[in-house]
Amino acid sequence: AGESFFSGWDFFAAADPTDGSVTYVSQSAAQSLSLISASAQSAIMRVSTAQPLPAGYANRPSVRITTQRTFTGGLLIGDIKHMPVGCGTWPAFWSNGPNWPAGGEIDIIEGVADATHNTASIHTNPGCTIPYDYGASGTPALAGQEGYNCAAAETGDSGCGLTDTTPNNYGTPFNNAGGGVFAMKWDSSGIAVYFWSRANVPSDITSSTPDPSGWPEPIGAWPASQCNPYEYFYNNVAIFDTTLCGQWAGNAWSSAAYGASQSCAQSTGYTTCDAYVAAQGGAFSDAYWEVYSVKLYQQAGMGA
Repeated sequence: AGESFFSGWDFFAAADPTDGSVTYVSQSAAQSLSLISASAQSAIMRVSTAQPLPAGYANRPSVRITTQRTFTGGLLIGDIKHMPVGCGTWPAFWSNGPNWPAGGEIDIIEGVADATHNTASIHTNPGCTIPYDYGASGTPALAGQEGYNCAAAETGDSGCGLTDTTPNNYGTPFNNAGGGVFAMKWDSSGIAVYFWSRANVPSDITSSTPDPSGWPEPIGAWPASQCNPYEYFYNNVAIFDTTLCGQWAGNAWSSAAYGASQSCAQSTGYTTCDAYVAAQGGAFSDAYWEVYSVKLYQQAGMGA
């Protein structure tokens, strides 16, 4: 949290694994391009709005950061004021293990374009599924049996996503409500994701004494009964990123995102996501994260 926020993270500056129209930049480059800042109140991570693109960049510069600490189990809580929104955007707050998908992937916040509802999901090696009575308020993102199979190799990497249908949990409605708090709990009972809009954040979270036993039903749950959380997940790092287009936002360009009234192809007049991103830098002024804090709580033996 605060002015030292970025000291706990590494900046990912390799090619985007999801084929987005972005160039992830180093911390020094992010600073020189004015893509990051930190104050006593919050930290901000932006997508470049430059038009034309900054000299030397073939794609729009963006930020992806990864915690220096790894964890196997724990309670990860992100207090977020603003998330990236707009056509072409594909923001995520998530965790990932080594040798993907062997170490597991847990998507706490993920969506594209003008979506108004978050989808939390997990991606694993074969053998991890969720029961029909999974114990969460979210609804399966995919119809049929595929929605309950978390194996990346067996579902075209769709993951077993659960979409939050409560108000103000993603995109512009989330930002207009002052943001909120997301929590991911990973323990012997399984993995669960929780969300509270700003007005409903529990006092035990604001006082830094979180007690999940008193929390309401999660928006996403993947019980240990059909997915051992210490077999399919280990040594994760937490990640913030904003990619553009790519395998989800690009491929969904002509489809309306969850909660949106029309597709980005219709609303922008561009036939492809890549063309829009290259030509309309100013459209990404709201494509930024503003984060109050990220906290990881662990019990003994839960990680390095």
